[in-house]
Amino acid sequence: MSRRKAEPGPWLLLFAEPLQREGLRRWLEDDPAGYRVTADPAQEGLSPRLLIWSVTSPPPAERLEAEARQLLDRWQPAPLLLLLPEGHRYPQRLLLSLPVQGLLEQPEPSLLRQSVATLLAGGRVVEIAPASGPAPPPPVRPPLGLGEWLLVSGLQQIDAELRTCSALLDPLPANPLAQLLLEGRRRELRAARSLLLWLWGPLQMAWSPGEGAWEPAAPGAGPASAARLELRGSPVSKGSAGVGQPVLHSEATPDQGGVSLTLRQRTADGIWQALRERLSQAASLGPANRSGELLAFDGLHPDRRSDLLLALLEQFELLRRRLQHQEIGGDALILAWNELQPELRRQALRRMAGSYVQLPNEGKLRPVADTLVGAADFDVIDPELPDPRAMLTTLLQARPLLVEGRLLGPDEPQAVLYLEMLLANWLVRSAELISAEVLAACAEWPELRRYLLRPDLLATRNLERLRNQLNSQQRWSSWITRPVQLYESRRPLFRLEAGAIDTITLTEPRDRELRQLPWLQQLVTLALEARDALAPQLQSLIRASGDLVVVVLTQVVGRAIGLVGRGIAQGMGRSLGRTERS
Repeated sequence: MSRRKAEPGPWLLLFAEPLQREGLRRWLEDDPAGYRVTADPAQEGLSPRLLIWSVTSPPPAERLEAEARQLLDRWQPAPLLLLLPEGHRYPQRLLLSLPVQGLLEQPEPSLLRQSVATLLAGGRVVEIAPASGPAPPPPVRPPLGLGEWLLVSGLQQIDAELRTCSALLDPLPANPLAQLLLEGRRRELRAARSLLLWLWGPLQMAWSPGEGAWEPAAPGAGPASAARLELRGSPVSKGSAGVGQPVLHSEATPDQGGVSLTLRQRTADGIWQALRERLSQAASLGPANRSGELLAFDGLHPDRRSDLLLALLEQFELLRRRLQHQEIGGDALILAWNELQPELRRQALRRMAGSYVQLPNEGKLRPVADTLVGAADFDVIDPELPDPRAMLTTLLQARPLLVEGRLLGPDEPQAVLYLEMLLANWLVRSAELISAEVLAACAEWPELRRYLLRPDLLATRNLERLRNQLNSQQRWSSWITRPVQLYESRRPLFRLEAGAIDTITLTEPRDRELRQLPWLQQLVTLALEARDALAPQLQSLIRASGDLVVVVLTQVVGRAIGLVGRGIAQGMGRSLGRTERS
């Protein structure tokens, strides 16, 4: 019986420097898949399944992109895997837009073999390490507003006084009266700091006294460093966007923390699996709130936060399969999506609360999930959710996606990251709607707080304070913030990143929503328009008035003062002359 010979592996065409070429060849040929590696493009009958280009001396960005396109055109349909050295200094924006199917930075042998297998199977791989070069220059900081100036200057003064008191108390003074006075002064300063943070600080610090801890700035630190407030697990930077406002970003500003993205398939299912893995990993960490806004979601227990986000992801997958089987599109797809949202939220709440969990309420055991679902109202529509058409058509039908004015394929890295941002925003906003209903139920069911909420919200006062401030924030946002955002064509989006909820702002036309505003909100936009229209004339008037004041002071008042002074001097000279003669 003859032994069957193993089939030869696929051909890989390698472009690299001689020394590096031998090492890469050895790594790939040792793989059990039996890859055949060649570095001779002129080999007779060569039909490579994959191109590997290892760059030793990084060329200019334009040349790198041009050569990558030439390789793809010459050896199509073979995909291209680009290997870059460490410290290449290419910006992430350029790397994500390169026409390559694989991109690795200084890969290990195991990562290289896995990436080759993924690319041969029709997937995509992007592994970009965090930026190691010098940090980009900080953005130009706008002038401090009144609230931010009061916060920064007050914290700096309190910080200096606290350091002085600590220095006088170490070692303890021999006089007990002096010790009591210094300790009382320190308590007074801490109370003043709490009041200052309650008045001008972020909303997260207003409802949870003792939860936030402000770290004193180093001596000599500027206002920007003094304005950085450290919450427990959630730093809120206040140095660039004003008090309580999220920092504005561009929709395509790449994150300097690196990108790790693997698509095993370029289909809609492959894109969804990659997004689900990334979002599940971020949601399982119990993300903290770094958005600069007060969220009802932040009041949940960290374990319940993770459970709720993961339940929403699971329900989204079930809804996605259902819509795929129905094979609908256009307005019918959006209508079906909107009709199924309340049921999706009910099921996510049921999964988060636990279908078999029972807690006492008024002397009786009641099922938590059924009670919460029965009392909640999930027919509310969040006006800040963008149109889901782009997200759904790409995840259901793998349609191209419009990103930064360019129509990209759904498997392009920039398109996948944009989809992840849209999906994360839907997750957080859906979780926020569910969390608001949970807080309302916990206000009527005290036994439920220990199971679903954070420990500091067990007290009725803290819970009611949080709910009242959420209502105040919602009213302010509806009356003032949202009309301003609509008029300025800005849309805030939440994103899950590095175990935290962050905020990013997109610029997109919102004229239709602007026209649908009630008359009270339209007055806010009219005030902004009047300010924009009158500001140039007012500036010209102020400038002309200033010039007039300068002319009056220099030409009229100045000359008059000079003449008066000259007369006084002459008079004094004459009086001195008479005195000498006498």
